[in-house]
Amino acid sequence: MIVWINGTHGVGKTTTSALVQQLIRDSRVFDAEKVGETLMDIRPGLPETDNFQHWPPWRPLVVETARRILDYTGGTLVIPMTVLIEQYWREISAGLAEHAIPIRHVVLHADQDILRRRIAEDTMVGPNSPFRLKHLEPYAAAVRTWLPGTATLVDTTHLTPFQAALETVEAIRS
Repeated sequence: MIVWINGTHGVGKTTTSALVQQLIRDSRVFDAEKVGETLMDIRPGLPETDNFQHWPPWRPLVVETARRILDYTGGTLVIPMTVLIEQYWREISAGLAEHAIPIRHVVLHADQDILRRRIAEDTMVGPNSPFRLKHLEPYAAAVRTWLPGTATLVDTTHLTPFQAALETVEAIRS
């Protein structure tokens, strides 16, 4: 099984996924961003883009990597990865379905003021990351339109990271 933890940049996907992994026996975290980083390392570079998800190879490579990891290890794969473009999510979820891999799609949500505060106070990435701020509106549009139809929303506005992890695990089990 795959637990895909989605949500905008800065909402707490990485932190939550590490905690979810501790709560689910026989689980591992797979950072699909590393697939994008591999594509970014190709020389000469691939066509210019502001987001590696726009490169057509990224989505099937994420599916294939996840499938191969699960074939090798079994268990549950926790994937913290923002996907805000519906077509990209459809490609990924259809690819996983072709391999009969069940997906539990969870979106970590917080209101815009809390997200802006978290981004402003982030000491890991740095305060006021332009990349993260740029994705707040596309996230808001996705959560108003297609995301609720494909995922369970976990509102983290007033939760600690551990509480968010507990609610995520509860969401995938129900």
